[in-house]
Amino acid sequence: MEPLPERRPIDLGLLRTFLAVHRTGSFTAAARLLALSQPTVTSQVRALEQRLGRRLFDRLARGVSPTAVAHELAAEVAGPLDELATVAERGRSATAEPAEPVHLGGPAELLCERALPSLAPLVDQGLRLRVTTGLADDLLERLRAGQLDLVISAIRPRGRTITAIPLMDEEFVLVAAPCWAERIGTVCPSDPGGLHGVPLITYADDLPIARRYWRHVFGTRLTTHAAVVVPDLRGVQSAVAAGAGITVLPRYLCAAEIDSGRLIPLLEPAEPPINTGFLAHRTGAPARRHVTLVQERLLSEAAQW
Repeated sequence: MEPLPERRPIDLGLLRTFLAVHRTGSFTAAARLLALSQPTVTSQVRALEQRLGRRLFDRLARGVSPTAVAHELAAEVAGPLDELATVAERGRSATAEPAEPVHLGGPAELLCERALPSLAPLVDQGLRLRVTTGLADDLLERLRAGQLDLVISAIRPRGRTITAIPLMDEEFVLVAAPCWAERIGTVCPSDPGGLHGVPLITYADDLPIARRYWRHVFGTRLTTHAAVVVPDLRGVQSAVAAGAGITVLPRYLCAAEIDSGRLIPLLEPAEPPINTGFLAHRTGAPARRHVTLVQERLLSEAAQW
């Protein structure tokens, strides 16, 4: 594409707002992230578009879609803006109190497999992080109570006290070790009978993920009981890979095991069940630089999860 036109110096605030919109895909989400009003974000993006003489975003029914110019500009400014923020943080007096820790909650598996590796570079920028794992309902209550700053939640929070931004979609897959896959044979969406009597491994007695999979894919109610319950999906995966039985896992968690052949997908439906994860924070909470850095980093990296 043709190069961006030569332009006069641009206010860094406009570029930071632009980058937040580019990373979140929404004026509303960017406004929440930056603790600004949506009209302010909109006016700042329009001012930047007028300064550049180019359209940066196509407005959609829900959110915005970056143009080619926006992608080019984001690639140009993201590094310098992040580095500038790092310099500003390191410019603090050596005797100053260290930054207040960011308290992040979420499911143990997603935090350990995806979120923490994504946030690792921020530690060198002075980030202090405290991580709490648990179930979504409990973590969201702690968020409302001010005990957590951010929560990655598998359910959309209700009420006006919490603001949630869509973070990522996780796809669920029915898997077994090769020994069980061979014994079970072909599984058809119209007839899950071949799975009857096969040990089911899950992370809770009420089989939440498996029940949803059966309902979505097979159109039937799952009535079996769990053979093994492990309150950590990584433990569930280990047990199944060792031949304990079958389970339903998020694909991001078991992709490497599938690629290596240690786990076999028993079915690849045309429309597998998915679940949207959200990044939640308290509505109206005072803006804190490191909380914002964690938010921006997670929203940016989650696109590759």
